[in-house]
Amino acid sequence: MSSSDTIAAIATALSDSGIGIVRVSGKKAIEIVNRIYRSKEKDRDGNDLPIKSLFDYKSHTIHYGFIYDGDELLDEVMVAIMKAPNSFTMEDTVEIDCHGGVLVTNRILEAVIRHGARIAEPGEFTKRAFLNGRIDLSKAEAIIDLIHAKSEFALKSSVKQLKGSVSDAVRKLREEILFEIAHIESALDDPEHISLEGYPQQLSVKVDDMQKRVDRLLATSKNGKLLKEGINTVILGKPNAGKSSLLNLLVGEERAIVTNIAGTTRDALEETISLNGIILNVIDTAGIRDAQDVVEQIGVDRAKKYAMDADLIIYVVDSSVSLDESDEEIIKLMKEKKTIVLLNKTDLNTVVDEDELRSKISQIYEHLSDGTDISGDEFDFTVIRTSVKENVGMQQFEETIRNMFFQGEISFNDEVYITNMRHKEALLDTKNSLEMVKKSLLDDMPEDFYSIDLMSAYASLGTIIGEEVGEDLVNEIFSKFCMGK
Repeated sequence: MSSSDTIAAIATALSDSGIGIVRVSGKKAIEIVNRIYRSKEKDRDGNDLPIKSLFDYKSHTIHYGFIYDGDELLDEVMVAIMKAPNSFTMEDTVEIDCHGGVLVTNRILEAVIRHGARIAEPGEFTKRAFLNGRIDLSKAEAIIDLIHAKSEFALKSSVKQLKGSVSDAVRKLREEILFEIAHIESALDDPEHISLEGYPQQLSVKVDDMQKRVDRLLATSKNGKLLKEGINTVILGKPNAGKSSLLNLLVGEERAIVTNIAGTTRDALEETISLNGIILNVIDTAGIRDAQDVVEQIGVDRAKKYAMDADLIIYVVDSSVSLDESDEEIIKLMKEKKTIVLLNKTDLNTVVDEDELRSKISQIYEHLSDGTDISGDEFDFTVIRTSVKENVGMQQFEETIRNMFFQGEISFNDEVYITNMRHKEALLDTKNSLEMVKKSLLDDMPEDFYSIDLMSAYASLGTIIGEEVGEDLVNEIFSKFCMGK
């Protein structure tokens, strides 16, 4: 996996803006840009100096001039030169900072292409940084996570991974595993000078420690994924319970239509909401009832489907209306889901209180689960008295989510979080291989069995940092990057 040609792309958004950047990288980057660049330098007396070649400038310097396409002046620019190996790609790199119009930026890119570069593939600049050894694969993936970060946690986690928090932990484990493999192989090759007497007991202690460290990393993956990608949240309730009003309150603007007419919301409305570092991917659904309207019934069926895939269900109950069969249908959807029940409209005359609601849920649950204790983990719900109209109960609502998913707090300390599912799968493979080592030790198997499974663990960890991956996987990862990155 290598490439020696020179690539170019627009590295900024294609929109009217203050500045646009055309990035060029490769062996001929300076030569190609030099063909279209003309310097504009003056001496102390204000007289024009002879036009200089970009080759005459030192690395990591910026120069003022103009870009021409033939004899046509395209733009007044600043050109930054970064010579290999001291650049992001470890290749000669030139960045042309022009005015941010869509047309002028594209014209400059076209000129660069005509003079010898080719259009870069998505993520190809970062891919070259990986292939040239500047970053490992986990750091490359942290870059795309940084770009797509939706919350303060996701941002900080991505920066830490870019600085090496995950790769450092992985490399340390690999070094220790490799040491044990080398010791076993050396002893098997030279038993006269290297003894394995008592070694299984020593290895058992070391493998126990490795397993604990892998388990600690895996333990962060669930929270890491939720904090990075968000909690998939579905709002359920009968028509006019206040679901759309809740969504509008959380978003901070009128995103959903709110009327006194039951069944106003007929299809799902999706929004991403940040609550002090917690991301909720919220779906407001049609009110659940026995709908006579075909379109509304489709919305009800979709609401039930979304509930099945949710991480969190928010069940909005109109406390001014008696519970009925529709509430029973919603309660059945809550089974085995983390649920927050909002006893809403408490500013009105209430006919449903928390005790009645809990009793109803308990009765339905016992029927569904043959008397299983309602306090079990498979039915995790909290009831909060709220008035969405008066913004009452929202602080408790946020605290409840924090307690449900993150044990009351979100840590930004030095803990390493696993936020990438590919990394999690590699760690699970590592864990399985280490368990096989432990089994071989318990079964008093020959030493070469230890070596085989240790090597498997070593290889699994290597996939995280890119030392044990194929070209197809690398291409797939970088294809998810944006152009110019």
